[in-house]
Amino acid sequence: MRFRTEKNNVRAAAFAGRFYEGDKQKLIRQLETLFNGETRVESETLSEEIRALIVPHAGYVFSGSVAAAGYSRLPAKNNYKRIFILASSHRFSFNGVAVFTSGNYSTPLGEISVDTQLAHVLTEKSDLFFEYNDAHETEHSIEVQLPFLQHRLGSDFVLVPLLLGTHNAETCRKIATVLQPFFTSENLWIVSTDFSHYPKYDDAVFTDEITANAICSNQPQRLLSVLNDEKTEKPDNLATQLCGWTSVLTLLYMTEKEDVEFEKIRYQNSGDALLYGDKNRVVGYWSVAVKSKEKEFKISETEKAELIERARHSISHFVTTGNRGQLLAPEPNGILSEKTGVFVSIYIDGNLRGCIGGFAGEQTLNEMVQRLAASSACDRRFNPVQIDELDKMKLEISVLSPLKKIKSVNEIKLGKHGVYIKQGFSSGTFLPQVVTKTGWNLEEFLGHCARDKAGIGWNGWKNAEIFVYEAVVFSEAEI
Repeated sequence: MRFRTEKNNVRAAAFAGRFYEGDKQKLIRQLETLFNGETRVESETLSEEIRALIVPHAGYVFSGSVAAAGYSRLPAKNNYKRIFILASSHRFSFNGVAVFTSGNYSTPLGEISVDTQLAHVLTEKSDLFFEYNDAHETEHSIEVQLPFLQHRLGSDFVLVPLLLGTHNAETCRKIATVLQPFFTSENLWIVSTDFSHYPKYDDAVFTDEITANAICSNQPQRLLSVLNDEKTEKPDNLATQLCGWTSVLTLLYMTEKEDVEFEKIRYQNSGDALLYGDKNRVVGYWSVAVKSKEKEFKISETEKAELIERARHSISHFVTTGNRGQLLAPEPNGILSEKTGVFVSIYIDGNLRGCIGGFAGEQTLNEMVQRLAASSACDRRFNPVQIDELDKMKLEISVLSPLKKIKSVNEIKLGKHGVYIKQGFSSGTFLPQVVTKTGWNLEEFLGHCARDKAGIGWNGWKNAEIFVYEAVVFSEAEI
């Protein structure tokens, strides 16, 4: 039975009207209910970098809420370079990966471009990748993910559907080696799988928790051990613990050496379905996110001394000559070569005489600290620094982490976070140490920044975009 329309070179939706609504408007309403109803996720921040999602592929009445909880973690309309979908074939068995080379995919929400060029590249890189469109035409586990992606991201993305037919762990490892170069932050990976099949409700909850924990360990061998554990008695009627285990295993072979962490988002099984739930024979569903780990923002003592030395050199040259000097080159492979924000503050006899800074842009930290140091010496709010004051000058430098947009001011940690408030073309910031020096509470911190820095009034922050950042603050006295 063929579903793809040869004339239009499009793989038509084969499971619309069965696994999900077949009418466009009904499907839109179904997705809106799933995304905006009980499944709405109020994440602490949508600035987290989601690298992959593990989501179920059953009919939407059974697993749609779990899938939507996962997809809700993606920034809406985010412009990924490619979206890869890894799925394990339910109907065919073959040694490798079936790529799709003959056109696009479609759903009732519209047509989705397939990167057929990359598909051909993969077939040239390894014999494990080959064209097998018949396998795609009758497989539901890729198709059911597409309306979720279209609803969350729009239809203007490029799809790479990959269907695994192998049942061999070593083959999964080899497949992962070929795909590893594409596991980058510019791409999104979707792994399509359900969990336990056909045990009783409570047995499924217990078994699926063990399987999910093994996945979240990011250790391929641990997952294999759990799946192949013959010492532990399995629940009655358990047909499989993880129908897409080869796809999940392939993901783990790619992520095991990456700086990522796994997060379980939501669990249900088919017994939770309001109208159709049978608790005597269920299928389990998890949504799991794979995220880039937040890197600890720190600077070595050597780098701090280097920054102070460059700032002082820049100020001294500017004050004595009236000109900005040539930039000193940084030491290789350090934070001075990275693009990050910085503020330079000048104190003379304990009084602030200049403070100029900026957030990360196109310049490196090395370039910014030298440029801004010279600007701080002639901060228009203060008297310019004079030659005879250079010996009394004390410097304080604040190196800033990248900005992170917040959804709630409750995410602000006083003394740890600086704030950047933006409304239209108006903006202003306070460094984290401002709270320490003033003793302000949260409302005062935001109010002063909105009124005194951004110029949008005391309560202007309530209708503005708010970003937070951290700062490593140090002075010459500490070096």
